[in-house]
Amino acid sequence: MSWRSPTSRSPRERIKLDRADSRRHHRSMLLQELFAAGPASRADLARSSGLTRVTVSDLVAELLAEGLVEELGTPSESRVGKPPTLVGLVADAKHVVAIDLSVDDQLAGAVLTLEGQVVLRDAKPREGRTGAAAVALVREFAADLIDRSSRPLLGVAVATPGVVTPDGVVLDAPNLGWHDLRLADDLAAALDLPVYVANDANTAVMGEFVFGSRGEGGLLLLRLSTGLGAGLVINGALLHGQGGAAGEIGHVQVDPDGPLCGCGRPGCLETYLAVPRLRRELAVGDPDAVLADAGARLGQALAPVVATLNLGEVVLSGPADLVEPLARVAEQEVRDRVMPVSAQQFVVRTSSLGDDGVLAGATGVVLAGELGVS
Repeated sequence: MSWRSPTSRSPRERIKLDRADSRRHHRSMLLQELFAAGPASRADLARSSGLTRVTVSDLVAELLAEGLVEELGTPSESRVGKPPTLVGLVADAKHVVAIDLSVDDQLAGAVLTLEGQVVLRDAKPREGRTGAAAVALVREFAADLIDRSSRPLLGVAVATPGVVTPDGVVLDAPNLGWHDLRLADDLAAALDLPVYVANDANTAVMGEFVFGSRGEGGLLLLRLSTGLGAGLVINGALLHGQGGAAGEIGHVQVDPDGPLCGCGRPGCLETYLAVPRLRRELAVGDPDAVLADAGARLGQALAPVVATLNLGEVVLSGPADLVEPLARVAEQEVRDRVMPVSAQQFVVRTSSLGDDGVLAGATGVVLAGELGVS
């Protein structure tokens, strides 16, 4: 089949494409409303979306036929005239397969509902595999989870450390030996499903934004794992940055005389906060002193970001025994370094999703890509 650019298509073809895109957009609007606000009547959906009642009724009929929504009867409160029928999202209509590669030397995976609830979970040791061997392991693990799902699959999401483009190309993941790897395309071809690949911190912040607790303004989440990365949501949109490298705070130098980082420079923040390194330091040193030093360095790096963006909160994701004390120290360090107006209501807290933040976030990535829900 030959491919033609949109500009080379006939006017009739372009009109058909525009109508299809418009319909997908309108579907997304309804699904977002049901996802965020819960069950609603067709009239309510028409008011909130600005679409006509005829269009809403047509789209709801389509979603009912697909099993993505269901009719829930009439609301309990009485109204004058014929009571409306509520429709709501069917959370278990389809499943999502999520895989987290940020855990030290293992693959963590799960099958989840559209609301991010875990149906089943599994893990597999990576045993040091890198490069093509690691890709093969991810492919086999994903295929096994797909086979074990009891519902049709909406898609697959893989969260990986490293720099990842919005279209799922892993530009650089040193711990996995991946460089310029078209992982999303490779897995989609093998699994015959939509596949999304994203940075683990970006995935975790998507989970917190869609399924967890979020305050007003932007949301910055730091993911502590084999490395250290950050994800940032501004005005409801994930920030990718130039080259997809937004959030690489782990490679901000906080001590030019510090230990050598994997990137080749000394004293990067990651050398103080990566989970394997912290575990080693805690095993041989004074735990309070180790965590106080790491938390202070984290706060030092965060302060200019908090002041620049006027963030009200920063979320830490990772092992609870590490992120809880680090959050307390980092919050005070930021408060000491920014203007009082910036520190007035500022908090550093742990993720409300706990260990499942990345997996839930992977569900959010698929929902955004396939249904337009965010």
